[in-house]
Amino acid sequence: MITERQPDALLWTALKQGDRRAFADLYERYYRTLYNYGYKLLPDAVLVEDAIQDLFVDLWRIQQNLSDAESVKFYLFRSLRRKIHRLSEKENRFLSVNDESVPPALMDTSPEYQFTEQEQERQLTRQLTHALKQLPERQLEVVTLRFYENFSTSEIAAIMGITDKSVRNTLHKAMTHLREHARYLAPFLGLLWLLLIGSD
Repeated sequence: MITERQPDALLWTALKQGDRRAFADLYERYYRTLYNYGYKLLPDAVLVEDAIQDLFVDLWRIQQNLSDAESVKFYLFRSLRRKIHRLSEKENRFLSVNDESVPPALMDTSPEYQFTEQEQERQLTRQLTHALKQLPERQLEVVTLRFYENFSTSEIAAIMGITDKSVRNTLHKAMTHLREHARYLAPFLGLLWLLLIGSD
């Protein structure tokens, strides 16, 4: 019997065989993270929800023709991005950033940069949020996928339909932009960039 503790790969295989429980489990497991990502691309709750619903309807409709997925999360993100992008062409509002959203990786708990006071942490959150909102659209999306969702360079390239080199260049430009326009964050961002290079 499929349970919510089962690996994604097992749920995916069961879905391909028409297992409704596996389908429901995948929906419940990924709805929130897909919504969070989709809302950053197109800040319209109704349209994002519609896109997610359409995505899962498609999954159920073509279940027997689904290919094996090395990463279910990757497959879902890439598919949702395509749907969101089509919607965004009509809405002309692709890629925004929620005022209260800051990538968890940017709030790193490295001892060198830990803040002991809550007010200092809130201030950093506001500063980071403001800095992120200044990023060009593509840079913001790459940062979102890398720091919010921890996708690798190659996965981001496949999701966005660009090359690995383009992803790396865009990340570099984003970090440079943040350092130049948020000098108070420069030491922190420098450390983050070194950690990022070492992890990919």
